[in-house]
Amino acid sequence: MTGAAKRLGREIALEFARQGWDVAVHYGRSEAQAQETVAQIQKLGRMAQAFQADLANEADVKTLFAMVLNDFGGLHCVVNSASIFEYDRANSESPLTSKSLQEHIQVNLTAPILLTQLMFEAQKNGTKNDDDQALPSVIQLLDQKLINLNPDYLSYTLSKAALLTSVEVLAMDCAPYLRVVGLAPGISLPSGDQTQDGFSKAHQMTPLGKSSAPSDIAKAAVFLANSNAITGTTLYVDGGQHLLSSSRDVMFKTH
Repeated sequence: MTGAAKRLGREIALEFARQGWDVAVHYGRSEAQAQETVAQIQKLGRMAQAFQADLANEADVKTLFAMVLNDFGGLHCVVNSASIFEYDRANSESPLTSKSLQEHIQVNLTAPILLTQLMFEAQKNGTKNDDDQALPSVIQLLDQKLINLNPDYLSYTLSKAALLTSVEVLAMDCAPYLRVVGLAPGISLPSGDQTQDGFSKAHQMTPLGKSSAPSDIAKAAVFLANSNAITGTTLYVDGGQHLLSSSRDVMFKTH
């Protein structure tokens, strides 16, 4: 899975290992954290290996997939967790620029789609794991704000909105060899310069009084990976956060 060295990606990787999966851990620059994740997975009795790749580079993405496929002897699920999340907004001192938009698109949209295509080709050509209990899948990590829009983090939002659309389109195109599903968390971990107190307040701004914990997202990812009848749709795991509309990103309401 991409971005598995830290934060939410790490929690998802560990939950897959707890449920009996071997895990390929991708990282960009966080090598030490990736190796720590690998060590924890190995302590759980599962195979794990770290792979470095720059997801903004198409050649790196293709090489990453080929190396994992070769070293693991097949793939059954790809989780695209890595993403860029940097602030911009049209009506602000940090407006969107061509550079920022392209950077977000390369990592948040292009890389997941390239990996989905590579996974589809591998499955169509018969390169897959021996374990056929669940149909192969790609899980795209999205965001509850995609159906609860606000103008903050414009480049991030646009790139993830396109990825959301791709879930349905690619699910149609990749069937019956591959399932494609979306998983949209709520506010699960502090972001940017958000304080712990600010995060705690933001985390409670949902109908249920709490948003998603990393463990909620990790368990939902494993559920989707094992659910043969689910494809072309997105699961929102956010404590109902998307039901409460807001003109600002929730982290700006807690300072």
